[in-house]
Amino acid sequence: MRFVIPSLLIASCLAGPAGAQAGKTGGVPARIDIPKVEKEGVWQPTADGIQVPLWPAHVPLAKPDTGDHPEATGNGSPLVGGRPWHWASYVTRPTMTIYRPKGRNRGTTMLVLPGGGFHAVATDLEGTEICEWVVRQGMTCALLKYRTPQVWPKEKGKQQRPKILLGLEDAQRAMGLLRERAATYGVEPNKIGVIGFSAGAYLAANMSNTEERSYPPADAADRQSPRPDFAIIAYTARMLDNSKGRNSLELQPWVEISAKAPPTLIIHAMDDPIDDIRQAMAYALALNDAGVPVDMRLYAKGGHAFGMRPTGDPITTEWPGQVEQWLHSLGMF
Repeated sequence: MRFVIPSLLIASCLAGPAGAQAGKTGGVPARIDIPKVEKEGVWQPTADGIQVPLWPAHVPLAKPDTGDHPEATGNGSPLVGGRPWHWASYVTRPTMTIYRPKGRNRGTTMLVLPGGGFHAVATDLEGTEICEWVVRQGMTCALLKYRTPQVWPKEKGKQQRPKILLGLEDAQRAMGLLRERAATYGVEPNKIGVIGFSAGAYLAANMSNTEERSYPPADAADRQSPRPDFAIIAYTARMLDNSKGRNSLELQPWVEISAKAPPTLIIHAMDDPIDDIRQAMAYALALNDAGVPVDMRLYAKGGHAFGMRPTGDPITTEWPGQVEQWLHSLGMF
């Protein structure tokens, strides 16, 4: 029997209710459910992107939960900022798509890790739309389409992290490739950071705190450090051990914290109904305890999975400027 992921599940993992749900907020349409559509086909980037294979063709890769199911693209629900968002799933051969600045090149690179609950990859809302902003700032952008789906198992009703996380392997491989090909892409190998959203934010945090890989080196790229030079964590998931009670800020046992983690900026809305604000708080405090520079930008409203689409919630229009200021303070601009 074929393993098929209901598109409703993908939608709920990525874009649950946020802020006002009916009518309009600040003149911008609130999130409205629309029919979900999915069709077989390989995701293709926008015109300015150059998509490259992440792994050599001869390297055998562990498959997602759906095995050899053909890749598909979908149109998600609800609307965000009055527009639909799209995903790719059943990804067996991951890719990295490079977007380069047309004018001034600051030498800085941003690896973008979209969310999707590890069921899919939100290719526009938390992918190409982020890269459009990145290149306008004079940075190179690399959009990762990582292997999905991969369900996190449960033991006695409690979620567990997979021992081998396919998305992490792909993210580490992408970081190694960017450093190995820095001269080709016109970037500086010590100015490569990561931005992750929701499930992608978890991957970004995981990358930040380890240099160990769970796969054998394929080539010279895998001898480069997979740790980013800076990390931006947007509405992170899967960090907090919420079995300890409402006032506990303990991390899940699989979350490792390293004093070598890079400077980190955390973005979160207090009313996020999918990933509680305590997720971000617990991670920030753990980094701070380890001596890692960490900044937080918290807003009262914004919900979950807002990406970079303007709504009536200030977080949606203000966080890109906050990122720009923060990067400037790090000397990345």
